[in-house]
This record gives sequence, structure tokens and C-alpha cells, in this order.
Amino acid sequence: MPPLPTSAAMPSPSLPSVRLPLRPSPPLTTTPLSRRGPVLRSLAPPSPALLKPLVSAAPASSSYRSALLLHRRRRHALPEATEAVTITPAPIPKVTKKYQEWDSLTAKLAGGANLPFLLLQLPQIILNSRNLLAGNKAALFAVPWLGMLTGLLGNLSLMSYFAKKREIEAVIVQTLGSISTYVVIVQLAMAESMPMPQFVATSAVVAAGLLLNLLNYLGWLPGTLWQLWEDFMAIGGLAVLPQVMWSTFVPFIPNSILPGIICGSLAVAAVVMARMSKLSEGGTKFVGSLSGWTATLLFMWMPVAQMWTNYLNPSNIEGLSAFSMLLAMIGNGLMIPRAVFIRDLMWYYIFQLPLFKI
Repeated sequence: MPPLPTSAAMPSPSLPSVRLPLRPSPPLTTTPLSRRGPVLRSLAPPSPALLKPLVSAAPASSSYRSALLLHRRRRHALPEATEAVTITPAPIPKVTKKYQEWDSLTAKLAGGANLPFLLLQLPQIILNSRNLLAGNKAALFAVPWLGMLTGLLGNLSLMSYFAKKREIEAVIVQTLGSISTYVVIVQLAMAESMPMPQFVATSAVVAAGLLLNLLNYLGWLPGTLWQLWEDFMAIGGLAVLPQVMWSTFVPFIPNSILPGIICGSLAVAAVVMARMSKLSEGGTKFVGSLSGWTATLLFMWMPVAQMWTNYLNPSNIEGLSAFSMLLAMIGNGLMIPRAVFIRDLMWYYIFQLPLFKI
């Protein structure tokens, strides 16, 4: 091998000709562009074949949203849009001028009944006072205390019933009837015609009824306490009514308190079930109207007890006042137009049936 030249062994940096050859750089061709071809192709518009999956995925997403919305509606019981459209508000009755005239007229007639009802028991009270002063206590036995008691309980029940309906004229009538009837009961207790325990219980009920109705009218009575009073009147009416009916014919049937106990127990059970929401809607409404209907039946039985007493003792008729019966007929007659106008069947029977005892 020939020896290397000196210049090759000791290269000089100033002589580029003797520099060792470096790796040649790649030529500037289009090869890099061809390598980046896929990147450039990805920037180009996609082919129709690639768009098909995207177009087919849109209905799947829409159906999923529909299914999700339907699931939420079923879960949370959301009303459908069609149901909201079909719901229409209840029509409001139009108050005409003729309606207002009849309303005013019947209210005035009902208010005019206050005068005969105020004087209703006055002749009987005067007659009883004369007999008491003369020492003729036997004459007061012509007035059955059971009949007076039924009338008094009926007045108290109807006072609460009309107070709830905001019939002021009827409330005043029942208040006057309660006070005047209670005065007669006091006279019967003085003549020893009415037993003292029954008189004490009656006095307590009358005082509580007048006070609670007054507080309720003024708006000072809590709703819970008023509800308890209504329940008490419903239970008391159902317990007293059959007992009074039974006691009227005691000379011919055995004396017993079973009718009052049985009916009172049934009334307690019905009221408790209604307050615990164990009854249907119709049953609850029926229990709520018991006090009014028992008052109606009490007023119906009042003339029956009087007629039965007159039949057993015809001589006691002289202890009755015919003028009081006439005032009762006038007062009841004045109340009937109002009952017909407001279409209250219970009120109509209350003031119509006592007319037949005349």
C-alpha cells in the first residue's frame, strides 16, 4: 500500500478540498410532499362514503332524545301538551239585574221573619209566668220539654249551618229562636217539668253554642275548634234525635237509653273515619251535612211530640198559646222564598214542615 500523503494525514481546516466527505443531504425533491400527502388528503373534503355513517347517526340521536323525554314524563307524571290544551276553566255564572233584585227581595223577606220569631215564644213565656206566679205548675206540663229540647238543638245546629253559608238573616232568626226557647226551658225547669240534670246539660250546650257561633262570625275562632263544634253537633244530633223519638212514646214502650247510645256510637265512628280520610268523597260530604239534616229532623219531630202530648192529655191544651203557633207559621212562611231562591233543599224542608203542625 503506498503511503498516505502528508496533506491527507494532517488536514487543514482552511482547505475545504481535503475535508472528509459528509453524508449527502437528501435532494430537494417532491418526496417529502408525497409523504405528507395523507395529511393533505385529510384536509380535503371527505368522500360521500365517509358521510354516510354521520348522516345515519342523526336519527339514532333524535330517537334517543325522544325516548329519554318520554321516560321522564312517565316517571314524573308530566302532563302532555294536548291535555293542557283541552283543560278549560269553569264558566262563571253571569249575575243579571233580575237575579240581584230577587236576591235583595228574598233577603228582605228572610230578615222580616225576625219579628215573628222574636215574638214567637213571647205569648208562651207570658202564659207560663202567670201560671208560675199563680202556683199552677201543672199547667206547664202541657208544654213537653222534649219538644222544646229538640227545637233548641235544632236552632243551634241551624245557627252553625247558616253561619257557614254566610246567611246572616237566617243566623239571626236561629239565634232569637235559641234564646226564646231556652227561656221557656228555664220556666219548665222551675215548674219541675224538666229534670234538673238535663237542664244543666242543656244550659251548658246553649252557652257554648252561642259563644262559639259569635266568635266564628267575628273571625276570632280557630278553624280546628269550629270543626270540633260541628262534629259535636253532628254526634249530639244523631244521639238525641232517636232518643227523643223513643222517649215520646214511653208510656207504651219500655223506657230505655239504647237508641241514643247506639246511634251516638255510630255517629262517633262515622265522624272519626271522616276525619281520618277513611271514607269516600261522598261519605265525607254526607258526614259534613249530618248536623243540618238532624236539625231538620228535630224540627220535624217537634210538632209530633206536641200532638202526641195533646192526644194523651186533651185537657192540657189550655196551657198552649195559639198566637205562638200563628207567629211560627208567619215566620216560616217568610223564610221559604229565600230557601227556594238559593236552592237549599234542607232549608226548604226546615221552614215548610213546621207549617203542618198548625
